[in-house]
Amino acid sequence: MADHPNVDLLRRGYEAFAKGDMDSLREFFAEDIVWHVPGNNILSGDYEGRDAVFGFFGKLMQETGGNFRQDIHDVLANDTHGVALVDAHAERAGKTFETHSVHVMHVDNGQVTEFWNLIEDTTKADEFWSR
Repeated sequence: MADHPNVDLLRRGYEAFAKGDMDSLREFFAEDIVWHVPGNNILSGDYEGRDAVFGFFGKLMQETGGNFRQDIHDVLANDTHGVALVDAHAERAGKTFETHSVHVMHVDNGQVTEFWNLIEDTTKADEFWSR
């Protein structure tokens, strides 16, 4: 059975992020996207709009010296939703962070309109991202 077109769309988006291809990645996000980051740390919060999401990406890379990476285990999708099973890795301030995450997305007309990052241990994430 062939993958749903949104599976291919999301995989291309993750590949663009991994390559740092922000121009291509920009096309994957609706202009009014809402991006939810859990926890109580310097990255937590709701980022509203494409520019705010790209600002979040910039802060993520700045805080990790560009070493943040994700390994995508699987992507599932239908006409309106996508789910990615992700392992994330980052280093900063002499600390290392590794976590399992689930990314849940609303997809509409070939663009992600809303994103939730569900991290396995938000306490661990808060400790890593604390000042």
